[in-house]
Amino acid sequence: MLGPSLRPPRAVVRSAGNWTLQSVLQRHGLGPVAGVDEAGRGASAGPLVVASCVLRPTDTKALDGLTDSKLLSPASREEYFTKIRRRALDLCVVVIPPEEVDRRGVHIANIEGMRRAVAGLSVDPGYVLTDGFPVRGFGRPTLAVPKGDRVAACVAAASVLAKVTRDRLMVELDDVRPGYGFAVHKGYCTPEHDAALNALGPCPEHRFSFANVAAVAGRGPLSGLVHNGSSPDEGSGAGATPSGDEDDELWAEPDLMDVVMGGPSR
Repeated sequence: MLGPSLRPPRAVVRSAGNWTLQSVLQRHGLGPVAGVDEAGRGASAGPLVVASCVLRPTDTKALDGLTDSKLLSPASREEYFTKIRRRALDLCVVVIPPEEVDRRGVHIANIEGMRRAVAGLSVDPGYVLTDGFPVRGFGRPTLAVPKGDRVAACVAAASVLAKVTRDRLMVELDDVRPGYGFAVHKGYCTPEHDAALNALGPCPEHRFSFANVAAVAGRGPLSGLVHNGSSPDEGSGAGATPSGDEDDELWAEPDLMDVVMGGPSR
């Protein structure tokens, strides 16, 4: 056993709610801390949206109550979205169109979207927190946080950015593709969506690699793809981990993801 003089000092962790993890990393020189999360993984129509966010350590009071976007009311999500856009040190949102989800599979597209979202930050993060499952390839230390969007404020912020962005896109899509109810169910597999899908058939914004869409379209599901069985509430990070070959492929065509907004707040 090491003597007292040879033992490394213990880290002191002071509880600060869902800011605790970020605060500890900052105090030990591992900041800025970026959180990453997505919205739309389990939907059978519309884009997959991934966001990264770096919060200012001094904004704990300004963003009090920030949590997983799925636990907030639509009005609260919009309010936090505005605050986060105004106060965040940096953020980036990536929109992945349904045809790319079909081509790559939702899990692979999700991981690449996370990498692009972090790469799109102007601020170079010292640490990256992901929601639920580990992700390689950020080029910096990373930690998978179970229920990350509930216990890490920066992940919760990314969750809000991704969900509000995607919800707005689905409301716009409802005007372009009337009859499907996209403004209501946001493309998730609800009885109303299934009824409209069966009555109208799939539109170009549906994900044809999903079994329910492929069945209505008269196609078999595309082979070689892995999809989550996420519900409209979007479970936290379940899904297959890509093989090494799939991981290498992700870096082959990075221009297929469209970074639609981001940069330091003004």
